[in-house]
Amino acid sequence: MTVKVLVADDHGAIRAGLVLILRASPGIEVVGEAADGATAVRMARTLRPDVVLMDVRMPGTDGIEATRQLVGDGVCEVLVLTTFDLDDYVYAAMRAGAGGFLLKSVEAPRLVEAIHQVAAGEGVLEPKITRRMMTAFAASSPVPVTPPRGLAELTERESEVLACLGEGLSNAQIARRLFIGETTVKTHVSRVLTKLDLRSRVQAAILAQEHGLVP
Repeated sequence: MTVKVLVADDHGAIRAGLVLILRASPGIEVVGEAADGATAVRMARTLRPDVVLMDVRMPGTDGIEATRQLVGDGVCEVLVLTTFDLDDYVYAAMRAGAGGFLLKSVEAPRLVEAIHQVAAGEGVLEPKITRRMMTAFAASSPVPVTPPRGLAELTERESEVLACLGEGLSNAQIARRLFIGETTVKTHVSRVLTKLDLRSRVQAAILAQEHGLVP
């Protein structure tokens, strides 16, 4: 499957480098470039990419607001790239519905793989810092008194899947952990997101951490 990608980054050299990498990668089609969030949103609505590779800090409409608009309106998936591994902007971007994030130091093969994963609906979290980031985020945020709507409606298996998402596990890792097939995992993840009214598995991971569902 060819994945259509829009690259949004306000640094011309970085944007050019990303485009160069992606255009040389089989299965990736770069459909456009944007230097700010407003342009990214406008182009995405017109070009309908599968994934927007989104920088967080951009002039005007930043990557967070652009992500919120694109994901909220169901335009496309968003993969955020960030320079810092513990950045408040990243948390906000994930809350806005980003399908995941990677550091800008990511190797080209991993970037391409991540784009395909996000396009397929499987979130991507930077493996080096996932648990540290989630723990730090949960520790800095008080647990809401009222559980989120739908949490009590989860089946036992769905609750287990939600806890695995909180650990940043991939579908394959969840399948091995729970001794079920990957297709079944995808079904459970979809049901969890629907019942909890969430936009992405990354948001589900945050929720799991906030409510102490991760061992």
